[in-house]
Amino acid sequence: MTLIKKSPIEILNKIFGYKNFRPAQEEIINHILKGKDALVLMPTGGGKSLCYQIPSICLEGVGVVISPLIALMQDQVIALREAGVSAEFLNSSLDFNEEEEIIKKLLNNELDLMYVSPERLNNENFKNILKRTKISLFAIDEAHCVSQWGHDFRPEYTKFRFLKELFPTTPRIALTATADDETREDIIKNLDMDNCRIFISSFDRPNIRYSVQIKDKEKKQLLDFIKNEHISDSGIVYCISRKRVEDIAEFLKKEGFKVLPYHAGLSSKERELNQDKFLKEDGIIMVATIAFGMGIDKPDVRFVAHLDLPKSMESYYQETGRAGRDGLASDAWMVYGLKDIVQLNKFINQSGASDEQKKIEKRKLNLLIGYCETTGCRRKAILEYFKEKYTKDACNNCDNCLNPPLTYDATIDAQKVLSCIYRIQNERFNFGAGHVIDILEGKRSEKVLKFNHDKLSTFAIGKDNSPHQWNSIIRQLVILGYIRVDSEYMTLSITKEAIKILRSEEKVNLRKYILQPKIEKEKEIKKDYTFDNNDTQLFNKLKQLRLEFAKAENMPPYIIFHDKTLTEMVIKKPSTMEDMKDITGVGERKLQKYGEAFLKAINE
Repeated sequence: MTLIKKSPIEILNKIFGYKNFRPAQEEIINHILKGKDALVLMPTGGGKSLCYQIPSICLEGVGVVISPLIALMQDQVIALREAGVSAEFLNSSLDFNEEEEIIKKLLNNELDLMYVSPERLNNENFKNILKRTKISLFAIDEAHCVSQWGHDFRPEYTKFRFLKELFPTTPRIALTATADDETREDIIKNLDMDNCRIFISSFDRPNIRYSVQIKDKEKKQLLDFIKNEHISDSGIVYCISRKRVEDIAEFLKKEGFKVLPYHAGLSSKERELNQDKFLKEDGIIMVATIAFGMGIDKPDVRFVAHLDLPKSMESYYQETGRAGRDGLASDAWMVYGLKDIVQLNKFINQSGASDEQKKIEKRKLNLLIGYCETTGCRRKAILEYFKEKYTKDACNNCDNCLNPPLTYDATIDAQKVLSCIYRIQNERFNFGAGHVIDILEGKRSEKVLKFNHDKLSTFAIGKDNSPHQWNSIIRQLVILGYIRVDSEYMTLSITKEAIKILRSEEKVNLRKYILQPKIEKEKEIKKDYTFDNNDTQLFNKLKQLRLEFAKAENMPPYIIFHDKTLTEMVIKKPSTMEDMKDITGVGERKLQKYGEAFLKAINE
């Protein structure tokens, strides 16, 4: 491999418009430039793409990037072309003549970067084309798809071992935002990258505020959150099923929001149109299943809301990471309940996975539930999951730090619940949480009277707590392993571990959700900047100008300039083209193309 004249820092400055590398980027780039393999773990929005884009531009030949999503490829190629980089993609959206033209450019060494789908890379004809091409590197994006333990396993990714066989001296860089130890080992093994160096950047996203609540009229909870925090912002709302996506999308539409649905039940054309609209317009909320989002480059998603529990910490981290990719203040907000836990366990039990994989999936789900129930700093819990030490006691940007929860010795309450379940469980009948709570509350419901449960010693012994409070206690006892829930009928029974509680051999502390009124701190809203009225008008004017360019060129506005770049323009108010060069995100090509128009808008 022969380096071209431009250095990585020169490319970063002149093409991408950034003055300095982010942590680890320069070290990774220099490692690749030496012809060595790398596995890169870097959070969403942390600058992974530059780690392969810059070496591809530095080196002779073309950098081949394997990406699982057509939308991501197209976005990145458009953005690269805007910056003056020669880039193309090959996927199913192209016709025969377009493909032939691109392959011709590839063979003539006219490209810096070529994006391809996993299916295309595995195609024998394309392999033969690659053998005749001068290749600078292979980048495997979303590398967690290689691993069966990853949260988005894709079988076609497991065939990439041939890269080592056919191109033994060409460096490979595998990149992902999330991978635990098992997933990392699987990636290295399946890609035959035994001698690669692992780079782990910080998983911290300090601009994201994490909040978790218990489901209690979740539609109203979601509505209050959006109205109070993100009234005109772009956001993503994740739901567990297609039906739920449609229901929530319809609900938010009726409340006056610009909303689009996204799930596998829609035609590919509908999904494509909705995604395109979400990327190109401001203030749209996408209500979606997890089918939506991988590789979405939209930097100004201000919130990601989960109305249902994800299946693991990796999934949660990947999905919440789609908020605030531009580094500006954003929210990761979630509600969950006992039914979520039962439903996800049911999915695992009914899947065709091996017993070993089911065991791992259940462990991962339990770790996520532990995160939901933690009384400590949520950021610290996330980072510790990914084996990163967080030295602060509090981040002051999660719900637990801003409003510390209370815990109490709940042994007596636990004994009441467990004793009640023990007395009513038998071989013929088991009962759900609602019936248990009716007994504890002393309600003579039809079912309570039918089974003579008003005669039990546990009848009416729980009047000091509300039904909602008892629900919270039961849910926590399920999570702690003292109560078992039947996944089909939602009925309760006690476990062997519960006997120690009943015999007072063990104490249990639980989190107080609403067991006593909590003094709310005044909510601290994290802001990146404060505009006066004139600056707000200027910011909106620049956004409108950006939108006009974007519509004229049929591309998302953020490809022209990020909100962060516009914000810097408003704060610094450049008056000359030389001043404009110093704005982050303004490279040489963009300066020539848009500089005069934005200067005029600012100076007016």
